Amino acid sequence: MEGLIQALRAYQTFNPSGWVGIYRLLPMWAGIVCCVVGVTLLLAGGGRLFRVLAGPIGAVLGLWCTRVVATKLGLPEFTPHLPTIVAAVLLALGFLFPAAITFLGLGVPLGLIAGQIAGPQDFLLGFAPGFIIGGLVGALLHRPVSVLVASAVGGWVLVIGALAALHQFGGLVAAVASRPWGVIVAAALFAIAGAVYQLAVRPSPEDADKLRAEKERLKQRQAEQRALEKRWGVK
Repeated sequence: MEGLIQALRAYQTFNPSGWVGIYRLLPMWAGIVCCVVGVTLLLAGGGRLFRVLAGPIGAVLGLWCTRVVATKLGLPEFTPHLPTIVAAVLLALGFLFPAAITFLGLGVPLGLIAGQIAGPQDFLLGFAPGFIIGGLVGALLHRPVSVLVASAVGGWVLVIGALAALHQFGGLVAAVASRPWGVIVAAALFAIAGAVYQLAVRPSPEDADKLRAEKERLKQRQAEQRALEKRWGVK
């Protein structure tokens, strides 16, 4: 477990080899599970299933953005555990209201960029409108954003899982893993394919609900029609 935690720290920096190398710490069964999870996210991760991702993403945002925003705004941290508390709140919020995470996920980075452009003295004047505009865009485009995020995560989990599951072919796997950019490109291609499928082929949750309701109404009308025909036939 300690080794896995150390490997995950590679994702805090720009380290493609470290990102890919995490597969070495996963047993074959975990690789297979990752493949199943990755395919699921590629095919349906942008729908109601996105709340499974929104929770952890909210927690990461809480850990990262709390300290950064407080520092930029010149606010003292009221407690050293504040980032953890915010992360826990956003974790629950992500599971309950995934759209809130897309709001924060676009709003906070755009606000930080706008505040950086405005300068240290006017950081708040830049951060506030950037945060609001970015958040509104994220909320309005919740489905495309959730599909893109789910597809990106699904593509990466799939390729890492495939490398872990194929451990028995050590030479082939090692050769592939030695070219991390190739692995990243493969994950990106899977992500693009998953995003196109979910946005262009798979109906949105709202459309799926409408189709389901229409089918139920059709079944009800057919049942009423059969009952009417049966009643008139008896007479």
